[in-house]
Amino acid sequence: MALGNLASRFLVAVVAAPLLLLGFYQQSHIPTFVIVYAASLLAMWELFSMMLDDRQDRVASMVFGGLTVAAYYWMHPASLPERAPWNMLADSRHVVLALAVLGPGLYYLFRFGDMQTVARRMAATTFGIVYAGLLLIMAAELKRDVGGTQGGHMIVFVLIVVWLGDTGAYFAGRFLGKSKLYEAVSPKKTWAGAFGGLAGSLLGACLMKAFFIDKLGWVDVVLLAVPGAALAQMGDLAESLIKRSTGVKDSGAILPGHGGILDRIDAVLYFAPYVYVYIQARAFIDAL
Repeated sequence: MALGNLASRFLVAVVAAPLLLLGFYQQSHIPTFVIVYAASLLAMWELFSMMLDDRQDRVASMVFGGLTVAAYYWMHPASLPERAPWNMLADSRHVVLALAVLGPGLYYLFRFGDMQTVARRMAATTFGIVYAGLLLIMAAELKRDVGGTQGGHMIVFVLIVVWLGDTGAYFAGRFLGKSKLYEAVSPKKTWAGAFGGLAGSLLGACLMKAFFIDKLGWVDVVLLAVPGAALAQMGDLAESLIKRSTGVKDSGAILPGHGGILDRIDAVLYFAPYVYVYIQARAFIDAL
């Protein structure tokens, strides 16, 4: 990563960070949903651009993806006003998931185009909705379900752990890296970078615990940071695999020095669901 690239990343962070924090720390969960939902739409578009050659297929996939992700979030009881007339449907989110399969299935049934590629295109659409859409929206659910300032802290926790993990991996790999981690998928990644990333993620989690998140114990911090950081690194590798298989260097160019949105959130896609499930499981155990 050249110095110019680092400078570009820094400038993007300086501009974006205050706006993100402003949204995350609103008492309402809606600003966080808007931010995360917008990111999911951009990520889905980048993914569909890599995996689907036909623009009409990409547009149709975006429609199904946007509807599925929005419905999945808003059909949860915690998202809806308590007296909303449609609240009776709020426990039917599993029905919403059918949109991710039935929508693309019906679309390609009546517009299959090249018969030799229809199965791949249908699978790419469904995968993109789940991967870049539903996995990411769980970050917004983390804010909604934890609530208020603590919900904002948990969103920042996810981002700090991923960001410091990425930073630790970069510097450890640059100065200590020799043995390749997974050369077939990501030639530049090394074992030193992987361990540096774990250390950086653990540091980020400890800082968040020490200064902001009182409700988590130190055992929680370790259980979230270490397995979660390893999962985040696998999320990074998974996106690298997609890009390598489609012959793409960056998922997009919307963020100077960063590439595309998907390049920035690939680790979050794997880490945020882990944090969400952990917090839910911990709350369930505490209630016993």
